[in-house]
Parts: sequence; C-alpha cells; structure tokens
Amino acid sequence: MTDEDEKKRLLPPEKAREIDHQLRGQLAVATRGVSPVDVAAAVVDWAGHLALSPGKLLSLAESVARNGVELAKINSKAMRPNGEDLPQIADRRMLSEDWQKWPFNVFAHGHRLAKGLAAEATTGVDGVSKDHEQLVSFLAGQIVEMASPANLPVTNPEFISTTKEQRGANLKRGVHNLAEDMRRKRSGEMPQGLEDFVVGKDIGITPGKVVYQNRLFELIQYKPQTEEVAAEPVLIVPAWIMKYYILDLSPRNSLVRYLVSQGKTVFIMSWKNPDENDRDLGMREYLHDGVMTAIDVVSTIVAKRKIHAVGYCLGGTLLSIAAAYMAREGDDRLKTMTMFAAQIDFREAGEITTMLGEGTFTFLEALMRRQGYLAMENMTGAFAALRVSDLVYDPMMQRYLLGKDRSLNDLMAWNEDGTRMPYKMHTEYLRNCYMENNLAEARYEVEGKPVCVGDIQVPSFVLGTATDHVAPWKSVYKAMRLMNNSEMTFALTTGGHNAGIACGPDHPRRKHWIATHKPGDLYTDPDQWQAGNELVDGSWWPEWNAWLDARSSGQRKAPSMGKPKAGYKPLRDAPGLYVFG
Repeated sequence: MTDEDEKKRLLPPEKAREIDHQLRGQLAVATRGVSPVDVAAAVVDWAGHLALSPGKLLSLAESVARNGVELAKINSKAMRPNGEDLPQIADRRMLSEDWQKWPFNVFAHGHRLAKGLAAEATTGVDGVSKDHEQLVSFLAGQIVEMASPANLPVTNPEFISTTKEQRGANLKRGVHNLAEDMRRKRSGEMPQGLEDFVVGKDIGITPGKVVYQNRLFELIQYKPQTEEVAAEPVLIVPAWIMKYYILDLSPRNSLVRYLVSQGKTVFIMSWKNPDENDRDLGMREYLHDGVMTAIDVVSTIVAKRKIHAVGYCLGGTLLSIAAAYMAREGDDRLKTMTMFAAQIDFREAGEITTMLGEGTFTFLEALMRRQGYLAMENMTGAFAALRVSDLVYDPMMQRYLLGKDRSLNDLMAWNEDGTRMPYKMHTEYLRNCYMENNLAEARYEVEGKPVCVGDIQVPSFVLGTATDHVAPWKSVYKAMRLMNNSEMTFALTTGGHNAGIACGPDHPRRKHWIATHKPGDLYTDPDQWQAGNELVDGSWWPEWNAWLDARSSGQRKAPSMGKPKAGYKPLRDAPGLYVFG
C-alpha cells in the first residue's frame, strides 16, 4: 500500500492504535493492569498439556491419596492427649500455642499439604512454556493462600478465642477500624498511626540543606559532624519508586546519619513525585537531568575530588547505566560504585516477572498512558501480591477481625508513603530491562549508542538481601559476572529488600556474608559463593564504611554547605519540599 493510499484510509493505523489504547486503558483500570488474555493463555497452555499427560495425572492422583493418608495420620496423632510430635509448620502465623491444638493443627497441616499439591500440579508439566508455568503456579499459590485457615474466622483459633473472651468487642473495634480506614482513604488523609512518624520531625531528621533543585530532584547535602571528613564525598541515588528517607529513618536506622558520623560528606537525591504533567519524562531525563546533573553539582561543591556513588534499587540500575556511559565517554569522576539490592540482569528478576507478560505490559502501558503515571496503588498491590499472607491477609485479620490497633515502626510508616512513576519512564524501563534485558546484553542505548556495564572499571560494592522479593539476591549477584573487569566486593545480608538495608549496627539479629572478587579471579556461582564464605554476625554497615575508607584518599577539612559562588547556595533545610509530594 502506497503512502497516498494510507492517507485515504478512513481509519489510519495510528487512529486504530489509539482506539486500542483507550479500550485497554479502560479495562486495565478494572484489572489493575493485568491482562486477562495472558492469564487465560497460561491456564489453557497448562490445562491442555496436563490433559495430555496421563503419567503426570496419575502421579497427582497418587499425591492426593498420599496427602489424604498423611492428613488422617496427623488427625489421629493430634487427637491424642499426649500424642506424638507433629511435623513442623513453616507459616509464622500458625506458630502459637492455639495452633498446636486439635482441630486447628489439622487445618494448618492441611494447608501445608495443599500448597505442596498446588506446586506439584502446576510445575513439571511437559510442553508448558516456562512463563506460563510460572504464572499458573503463582496464581495457584494465590488461591491456596486465600483459603488459608489463618485467613478464615471459623478456622482461626486466635479469632475464636479472642471473640469469646471479649464477647465480640473485637468485632466492634474491627468494624470501626474498617470504617476509619475507608474514611481516611476517601479523604486523602494519612493512614492511622502515621502521625507518630512525621517526616522532618520524627524521621528524615539528619541536619542538612537542599543545595540544588530542578524539575526532577532536590539535592540534599548533610551537615558534617566531624571536623575532618573523608576526601571523597558520597552521592546516594535512591529509587524514585520510593521516598529517599528510607535511608534516613529514625536515628538508629539512618544510614545517612551513620555515614556522616563516620566522617563522610554525604549528598542524597530526593526525587520529585511525578504527576500527570510529568508523563513524558523518560529514562533519558532521569539519567541526564537526574544522576548526571547530581554528579556535576557534587563535583563542583567538592572540587577536584572523585565521588563514591551509591545506588539503591532502581537508583542502582540507573547508576550502573550512568557509570557505563561515563566509562564509554572517558569520564573518570567516580571513585567507587555501590549498589544496594539493584539489578542489572533481569532474566531472573523474581516473581514480579511472572505477572509481566507481553499482554500485561500493553495493559500497563495503556493504563499509564491514560493516567500519565503508574499510581502508587498499582505498584504496592503488585508487590503485596508477592507476600500476600504477610502484607494483605494477616494485617486484615489483625485489624478488622481481631480489632487491634495498627502498630507501626519507622520502616512501616515509610512504606505507607508511596510514589508514582511517569508514563514514559516506566514504559521504557519495563521494556528495556524486564522485557528485553537490554542493559545486561549491552543493547541499552544512551545518546544513540549502546553502553556496556563491563566497561566499568571502578571498584564496586554490591549488596543483596537474602529474603528480597523485589530484587532476589541471586539476580543481584549476576553483576559479579557482568562487571568482572573490575574489583567487586559482594555482600549478602539477612532481611528483605528494605529491612535488610535499614539495619544499623544496633540491630540485634542481622548477619551477613561478604567477599571480594578481583579481576582475574574465577567466577563462583551464588550457591557456592554463599557456602564458601563465613556467616558474620552484625550489620553490614561497618564493613561497607571500612570498604569506603580503604578506597578513599585520606582526610580533609569538611567542605562548606553548597557553593554560592558557583550558583549552589543552600535553598532550604532538609528534608526539602519534594519529599512531601
């Protein structure tokens, strides 16, 4: 068809695509961005191949029978006053004494067996694509978890005993809690309990000044607490999917405060929370107007010194792009690079990828196109689904059925303070990283040419967290293979994506593994690496601080706040303005 013929069409391709976008956008509002076609295709693929697998079906039938026999034995043991010990229950919600009594212990074990059967039924079916297998297995797990005896009033002993003891007063309080939460959500008020964690008063209180501001971020420089500081400053790039003060919580959990107390000059980016007016901000803007501009400002304020650059989560991914770009361009302003729970290779990026097929991507794109951004509720809902028992069902049971008041700590309060993601940036990020893995494959383009993380030559410190459901540590570990031309220290800490990071030296239960890989050393896979390194008691913070000290060039007098002569005068006190957006 010629260009002239195209012009004569009543419905040009661009108009047709716009109609498609509008329909998908409307449907996406109801489905929270999940494509029902992706779900249906996965279920049909699995069910069809399962129907053609008589051996697998017979094996499942045997498992059902074996589970029935095992549950009958458990029931028999559980009914005896001094019965034999029962198998361990891994679900932390079912560890209390009430759950050890009949029939609740039988319910708990029935749920355990059901989870195992669901996993067996949805995996190992010949012919099912890997993506479909993961999605069906995830969905089956969600269904089984929904039916957990811990979630149902009639099978939860804590609910039954509480209701008896309080004569239903817990239900009255629960109804009040539900009504109050719904009222606050409709009015836009902060959730109950957050009044004890006010940013700038209770958390995010390390003294500092905003020394630069543009449409994307404020740059905070923290007031030195020592007369002399390490010669090289520290620049922290948080993810714009989270408020920066995850790294400046209450004083005992503030990494920023700790670094300053250890004689570091610390800068941190506080990203603006985007709205519909920021829909066209893309990865290019976040790179150039974001992290590269921050590097420019820090390099001016602390002149003639290289920078210890730090990236957290998505901020770490962006920092690796920036570092690769700088290496390509011969820009040597980085002294070291540190990444916290940040991925470069997204081929095995965790359970979040199970929900991100091509169809769901188009639904999400249409939803963001319609809104101009990805709303906080969409992101928190997706992450909550990965730990639905801990983040959805248990809080609902505690607050609405047991009638308990919300008990928050600084980290939980921060988690309630969500952000949005601009349409263009998030579309580009999902496509380039999660869908096509362009960064790991050296196909990610900056200024029309690809960058390669293997070009990064500065020493790096990479941290994974053991129970991370957002950036699984074995996925983070892949940086060891991709950046093997430089010295890399890899550390693995207990805890999750956030709790593993915000854990100061006073934290009583943290442990970590740590080892340094030098250029020329042979690659070690993650399991061998973990088995071959000693588990160390305590927080990883002092280890990282010592690592920075060992790669710094001595001490110097603390720099002034900002540099007015260069146009970087202090604008306002930390935590600034953007954090409240």
